[in-house]
Amino acid sequence: MRRVAVTGAAGFVGQNLRLRLEERGIGDVLPVTRATTDDERRQALTSADIVVHLAGVNRPEDPREFAIGNADLTTSFCEILRASGRAIPVIFASSIQAELDNPYGRSKIAAEKALLQYGSDSGAGIAILRLPNVFGKWCRPNYNSAVATFCHNIARGLPIAVSHADAPLTLVHIDSVIDAILALISEGVPAHGLVGVSPVYETTVGTLADTLRAFAASRESLEMARVGTGYLRALYSTYVSYLPPEAFAYSIRRHEDHRGVFAEMLRTADSGQFSFFSAHPGITRGGHYHHTKTEKFLVVRGSARFGFRHIITGEEREINVDAAETRIVETVPGWAHNITNVGADEMYVLLWANEAFDASAPDTIAARVIE
Repeated sequence: MRRVAVTGAAGFVGQNLRLRLEERGIGDVLPVTRATTDDERRQALTSADIVVHLAGVNRPEDPREFAIGNADLTTSFCEILRASGRAIPVIFASSIQAELDNPYGRSKIAAEKALLQYGSDSGAGIAILRLPNVFGKWCRPNYNSAVATFCHNIARGLPIAVSHADAPLTLVHIDSVIDAILALISEGVPAHGLVGVSPVYETTVGTLADTLRAFAASRESLEMARVGTGYLRALYSTYVSYLPPEAFAYSIRRHEDHRGVFAEMLRTADSGQFSFFSAHPGITRGGHYHHTKTEKFLVVRGSARFGFRHIITGEEREINVDAAETRIVETVPGWAHNITNVGADEMYVLLWANEAFDASAPDTIAARVIE
């Protein structure tokens, strides 16, 4: 098993990497943190088969600390690695600011140069990941990440400050960073040079804030954005990870009458809505048809009889379903339909409709089903 030394192991990227390494059984992890002694650090670095260098400074009180916490720290690590007499490859989490002439950028480019020189001297592979703003679970809020700060505050109903809404943000999700590092650990570190991490997302501070506010409001509106793929998937996952435990659950509105209960669970942007309803024994729900709307019903408790009648031909059909069958019944445009609880107990049904209900254009026309 490969021994992987991880500097900055207690940080945002370090925590995510250590967990993924453990899950995959990729290596014996040697964590290096601020609490690690000099001797422990030297032992971890020199006994490793590969080093993932994540440690550094990105928001010090004194700008001079950039050089100490990035360039000087990395140089000291290189000296330890040289002294081992082994060509130990290094994966380095640098920053896109290495291309900029500012104290942070200069400290990062100096760290890169120190590593590349060590690689040239020893023959060790050096992979440099110039990362934009990394976001995802466990990033520290109110520090140096707008995403983390906004997620933390909005999830708690706290205000956020948006001074320059049009300010651009270049983002990469933590999972993409970890995937790139794991690939290098598994497949080998190239001789020298930059390694890309993708996908990278471009947005603005204002758009980020608006999107996160919409995520928070979805618990009330039930309207969910397209969070199944890409940037919104990653951002929604990140937002939810900042919910305090007392906010893990929330209530939705329920409508109750003599027939039973009905409640909407979720409305999507382009894939319809999800609901559930109950029906007392002998109760019939429905009695209408649709021109375009379609629905899927899944009885999860009890027994149901679905009735269908073709609006033009008058053809009739019945379908009997028991919860034990896990059988979906689909409504068809132009067929009036209803559902009756034919069991002795309360019936519960999950319902998906291909469009969110619009009271101004409901596409729901009352009609007789079966006599």
